Order: sequence, then structure tokens, then C-alpha cells
Amino acid sequence: MRLSKVRFSYGLASVVFVTLFLPRYSFAQEKQEKKKKHFIKEVYFSWGYNKEWYTHSNVHVSQPSLGNDYTFKGITGHDHPGWDEGLFSKALSIPQYNYRLGFVLDEEKGWAFEINFDHTKFIFADQNARVKGTLNHRQVDTTVAFNEANGFYYFLNNGANFLLFNVVKSWHFLPLSSKNVKLDLLAKGGVGPVIPHVDNSFFGQKNDAGFQLGGWNVGVEGCIRATFFQYVYLEYSNKLDYARYSGLKVYQGKARQAFGTYEMILSLGVRIPTSGKK
Repeated sequence: MRLSKVRFSYGLASVVFVTLFLPRYSFAQEKQEKKKKHFIKEVYFSWGYNKEWYTHSNVHVSQPSLGNDYTFKGITGHDHPGWDEGLFSKALSIPQYNYRLGFVLDEEKGWAFEINFDHTKFIFADQNARVKGTLNHRQVDTTVAFNEANGFYYFLNNGANFLLFNVVKSWHFLPLSSKNVKLDLLAKGGVGPVIPHVDNSFFGQKNDAGFQLGGWNVGVEGCIRATFFQYVYLEYSNKLDYARYSGLKVYQGKARQAFGTYEMILSLGVRIPTSGKK
């Protein structure tokens, strides 16, 4: 008789537990899993091309073993777009290109995180350049014809290469939006490394050209994005960037430089919702 009562009490307690507590536990667990699953609301990716203008800058060269420590003062640099020379006649990655990989974290408030890369090109050549400092252990302040025929060139032509980790804020532009076309305004800002391809010759002495980590940059960007049929978008951006290069490889030495950049960028992208919302 006692055994039956014990079994009955145990069975009743089990029923009460399952009825009262298990649903709450299951609901909380489901809610937690759903929250984790939808932490990233959307992923987007774009590819495009750019055009740059650079500020005047100084290039400082240090070659201790040669007795050199001099600066090219107030030089001008220009880009090499490439896409204006026949975009479809060469590899897509040869012209000045850019890509964006973004993760939307809050759709309602418009917050996202973005990996932002610009393959930009900086060319210092074909100009009269002032040289000031120490050259062959002697003080100099003179002007040289900075061109390849005279043994001079300085190319970040396989890329000055700005990499940024950006915070992105977007605003839905309601008055001009419809079901099939949506307009958004975006502001982006971040910091990251520069990854230049360094190729140069000073006074006929060439370096071993190659890619390297060469400093840091910071940038801000304003964009307008037109999204068509929810998934494909066209984005036009204006960007300001400041880059400081250091430890750049030159013949038996290093160089450093800093300059500002104004960019215009046009990109084509795709949205991939992950939360089930479009």
C-alpha cells in the first residue's frame, strides 16, 4: 500500500513538473536559440571601381649604410584607374577596384559592421622634385628630375590598398521608396591597416618590389544605395581617407609617407537576408 502511494506521489510530481516548468524551459531555450540564430540580420557583398585624388605629401628615405637621410618635399601623386582603358579587356582585379563585405546587426536602427577594401594606386613620377637632407653624408637642398629615364620612380601601383573595419549607419529614405525600389543613405567610418605593393628606384637604386604591411589608415564614407527587388543594389560613395605609410622597403633602407585621399566609388552588390525578413 505504501509503495503504491509513493509511486502515485512520484507520478503526480512528474506531471506537475512537466506541466508547469518544462514548457517554460523549452520556451526560454527556443527564444535563446532564436536570438542567437538571428544575431546577424543580413549579409551583403559588393564589388566596384574607384577614382582618386591625393594631397601633396613628403616621401622620407632613410638608408643608413649609404649615408642617406633625405626627403622629397611636396610631391604630387596620381592614380591609375585602369577601368577607363577597357574594363572587359583585362582581369577584373587589375583596375582600381573595391569590395565591401557587410553584416547587418540591427535592421530597425540601421547598424552594421563592414570589411571595406579599396585597391587604390599611387604614382609618384615625371616631375621636378625638391630633395632636402643628407645624401652621401653631405647636406643637400636641390631639385632633381624625378623620372624613370633619370633613375627615379615610386609606385604603389599594384596598390596603395586601404583596408578598413567600418561601423555603418543607414537611414531609409522613405519618400522616394517603393515596393521594388528602395533608397538608403549610409554613413561609414573606421580604421585599419594599409597593405601596399612597394616598387621604387632612387638615384638608380631599385628595391625588391612586393606587398607588405606598411602602416595604417582611417576613413569616412557617405553613400546612397538604391536596392532593386529587395536583393540587388547599386551604391555610389564619396570617401575621405588619411593613410600613414612606414617601413616601406627601399634599396638598403626604409621610406615613410602620409597623404590624404578623396575617392569616388561605384559598386554593384547583393543582399542576403538571414533573419527571414526581407
